[in-house]
Amino acid sequence: MSSPRGTRVLVLNSGSSSVKYQLLDMRDSSRLALGLVERIGEESSRLKHTPLTTGDSRERTGPIPDHEAALKAVAEELAKDGLGLDSPELAAIGHRVVHGGQSFTAPTVIDDAVLAEIERLIPVAPLHNPANLTGIRTAQALRPDLPQVAVFDTAFHTTMPESAARYAIDVATADEHRIRRYGFHGTSHAYVARATAKLLGKAPEEVNLIVLHLGNGASASAVEKGRCVDTSMGLTPLEGLVMGTRSGDVDPAVIFHLTRVGGMSTDEIDTLLNKKSGLIGLCGDNDMREIRRRVDEGDEQAQLAFDIYIHRLKKYIGAYYAVLGRVDAVAFTAGVGENASPVREAAVSGLEELGLTVDSELNAVRSDEPRLISPENARVAVAVVPTDEELEIATQTYALVGSNTRQ
Repeated sequence: MSSPRGTRVLVLNSGSSSVKYQLLDMRDSSRLALGLVERIGEESSRLKHTPLTTGDSRERTGPIPDHEAALKAVAEELAKDGLGLDSPELAAIGHRVVHGGQSFTAPTVIDDAVLAEIERLIPVAPLHNPANLTGIRTAQALRPDLPQVAVFDTAFHTTMPESAARYAIDVATADEHRIRRYGFHGTSHAYVARATAKLLGKAPEEVNLIVLHLGNGASASAVEKGRCVDTSMGLTPLEGLVMGTRSGDVDPAVIFHLTRVGGMSTDEIDTLLNKKSGLIGLCGDNDMREIRRRVDEGDEQAQLAFDIYIHRLKKYIGAYYAVLGRVDAVAFTAGVGENASPVREAAVSGLEELGLTVDSELNAVRSDEPRLISPENARVAVAVVPTDEELEIATQTYALVGSNTRQ
């Protein structure tokens, strides 16, 4: 079989005022360059670009008015390293799209119909899908001849059975307004589930896993034989675990109470639950390192915040153990999951009857590599598996378009 004409994939993650990007060579999954454009639309815009061939970062500051200007600036920086968007080595551009609803269960080559559906989903992803669309359209204008692929955060969770995906509300109302549990962080959960199976020396179809993506946003998933059967986030990323600034699970009547008794508007309650709750609402900090420093100094408010965070996390571990029936491993990932050893230890403390325990020495080790932190003969493995959403997007993108770019 002939080789693809191009082996590089540019991964774009377009936010409302930022663009993160990585350029990868899929022959060996190596990174050629990465960077970030932030504060788009402001006078103080900033682009930080790092070519991995040299490792020497470059920065540009000054006004970048919109995403089109941002991507043009990215293209200019890549061109300086001989990695420009006009290179014949570029096989495709992969885009992170947060919400794909029920329509998209796999990576998808973008055409007008796909764009229309992503736009149709804006009401259930008002903060994310518009920015994702802007990035896609800008990239299409720069390289209209190149395959553009959408990789959806929700796709991994579309395998959930209806018993897990449905809310117990009137079916007709739910269907009319597309109200169901979609889940998020799916690209990370997919990558970590596969990497954890590999760490165990097994195929994904052979293992049952609980994956804990713990960053400023946090989510859990129950993965049965490589397929998601439940996840903690729902219609939006607000449901589930305690997060940096999000409340996670609350009684829905809290909203009615704040409206009737507190006189708060829906926008004010939205801001409260999404931006002023979670760890920052409980103790004023959403950085787990700072919270642990305060805990070590005897700060009672920080201790309470930590305890609430762990209590919720432990409940989900137990719930997903029950959903799966048999668990081969629990995998911690993302910023907190990969770096906060006290969180990992506390999360499984008291769950020894379920076969969960960590080795304190292994848990204390800092590493960028996937690793087991449970004792050698533990019934359930406990793992730390660094996530790599960009590699997952590039892998899915290249798998989809690679066969179409072969000579």
